[in-house]
Amino acid sequence: MITLKKEMNRIIRDYKIKDGLVKIKTKVLSPEEAIGNPEHNDYPIQKGRERLMQANFNGAHGVAFTDMFGSYEASLYEIINMELKNNFKRAIFISTINAVLCSLNLIEKTDHCKNEGLVNCQKRIVDFIRKEFSKPKIFQAGLQPRFVEALSKEFEVRITDMDEDNIGKKVNGVIVESPEKAEENIKWCNLIFVTGSTFVNETYKQFIVKDKPTVFYGVTCAGAVYLLNLKRYCPEGL
Repeated sequence: MITLKKEMNRIIRDYKIKDGLVKIKTKVLSPEEAIGNPEHNDYPIQKGRERLMQANFNGAHGVAFTDMFGSYEASLYEIINMELKNNFKRAIFISTINAVLCSLNLIEKTDHCKNEGLVNCQKRIVDFIRKEFSKPKIFQAGLQPRFVEALSKEFEVRITDMDEDNIGKKVNGVIVESPEKAEENIKWCNLIFVTGSTFVNETYKQFIVKDKPTVFYGVTCAGAVYLLNLKRYCPEGL
């Protein structure tokens, strides 16, 4: 997170954003506000374990999935430089950098897709993987059911998830493993495919491995992957 803080302070200086002129307000989106009414009902946000926090900056939105959520208001300077001691503070920080970078037109797709967008995202993922990586063995960190359904039909896939309720479940024949299996699966795979929520729970560094490609997916990671020059998959984001 230190690198992200440094990069955001640099951008604030370079773009001459005056801290005193702006406030960041975050709010918690309901599942319907976040993803609409998709045809499936097994997404993490629908289970109530996570929510999507939204920051607003000069008319631009930024969001972050988190299991610690609530409303918050502070100056931009305070948010960018606050101590990121838990998932709540990191969700505020991540959603804020997403909103700021979007307002500067440095990134796009910082609002979550809704309704049929979630299935459309699934339909496009196999072609994306084939085009970019041919036929890799994929380690997916973070259960996104639609992705597993699509990818497991075409590739060898392993999955880990932090939600204890998911561990041991089978998704299209693939068993969801515990996070303790991450290192083993990183060694096994040719491609690491990771939920952007890892920037909120601060486990993302584990999945950035020398000489092995990593793709982060979703809206949460929009600003972070831009600042760190990483790859992102989020074709249906708004």
